[in-house]
Amino acid sequence: MSRTKSPDRSHASIHPNTTKDDERRALAGLLDELAMIYREVDASFAGQSCPASTECCRFGVTGREPYVTSIELALVQRAIAARGGARALGRTPPPLASSEDTSRGKRRLTTVDERVCPMLDENGRCAIYTSRPFGCRTYWCERATSPAGVDQRAINAFVRRIKDLAARHAPEGDLGRPLTRALAGAGASSGPGPRRRR
Repeated sequence: MSRTKSPDRSHASIHPNTTKDDERRALAGLLDELAMIYREVDASFAGQSCPASTECCRFGVTGREPYVTSIELALVQRAIAARGGARALGRTPPPLASSEDTSRGKRRLTTVDERVCPMLDENGRCAIYTSRPFGCRTYWCERATSPAGVDQRAINAFVRRIKDLAARHAPEGDLGRPLTRALAGAGASSGPGPRRRR
């Protein structure tokens, strides 16, 4: 059987004779499985404390960006579409500015230099919070605190399950990509698109 790639079709099915309805049902099933994994992840991290500084949403500040698999990207795209598309997300938030940063001699970065996550709205809130990817759910920011922490083996198990799910979604291979690169590669209609800066 040959597999054909098409940018406007889901990879949820490997059979070339499948209908769009079959593909939609297959994708919905995979997204349901992803939602179940995310509920388990959220329960595992329930003891974490996040100061909601949005620092982790500014990839140029932390030097880190969450990777997303194809199935996570599909969920993000669905959440963006539900909000009216990329342009409906609105303005990006202003750059981080605090007396703490300037008192320690750090230079203030512009919004462009901060590389603000395209899902962060002008109020500093995630516009797709309930659909955010695994990397955003695991509090990889140094500011997050936990009384006991989460076992690395548990995190690795979640990663494996998400990768397995992504492999079913994109049988031709899925290693994950940085969020902004994945969105840009998904096309202008589903990616972050141009956003107004302050």
